[in-house]
Amino acid sequence: MKNIVILISGTGSNMAAIVKVAQRDDWRGKFGARVAAVMSNRADAKGLDLAAEQGIATAVLDHKTFASRDAFDTALAELIDRYDSPAQPLLLVLAGFMRILTPGFVRRYEGRLLNIHPSLLPAFAGLHTHQRALDAGCKVAGATVHRVTAELDHGAILAQAVVPVLPGDTADTLAARVLTQEHLIYPRVIAALLQG
Repeated sequence: MKNIVILISGTGSNMAAIVKVAQRDDWRGKFGARVAAVMSNRADAKGLDLAAEQGIATAVLDHKTFASRDAFDTALAELIDRYDSPAQPLLLVLAGFMRILTPGFVRRYEGRLLNIHPSLLPAFAGLHTHQRALDAGCKVAGATVHRVTAELDHGAILAQAVVPVLPGDTADTLAARVLTQEHLIYPRVIAALLQG
């Protein structure tokens, strides 16, 4: 069985989309894979409730209680590693996890760590992507699924989805349209990786 661990910080809409597709398409039977756990750095992350309702194990590790980023990442890795073994190899999926990971953490899960970013990378790495796209006068925006490297939002691109920027768009309206595409491409990429 392949274990998927998803890290979130908020509503968990991408996590929910992944779980829904995994159940609908029977990833357990088809790929021998399951969403084993959802973890968050915030106890109030609504996605934790969604995961628990689906019978998925959840965990909270509050980054504010750690003296350093390294200390938090070490403790997080210890939680994650409970779901990693030769018999149950791990795929680690960032889905709105609002923490910059240390290089050591990224190296530990190299090749097994994915993220989705709400822009057409390499454009607009980092935060406030939708407003930055609007300010730049972009005609299109979108989302990117990529491998995670130590350099923020610069890993190998696995898939992208493009949406038009419409007249009168705000950062919020553009974000909502991009999010619908995120919910489509992220599960698709994960399924392709599980299939090999």
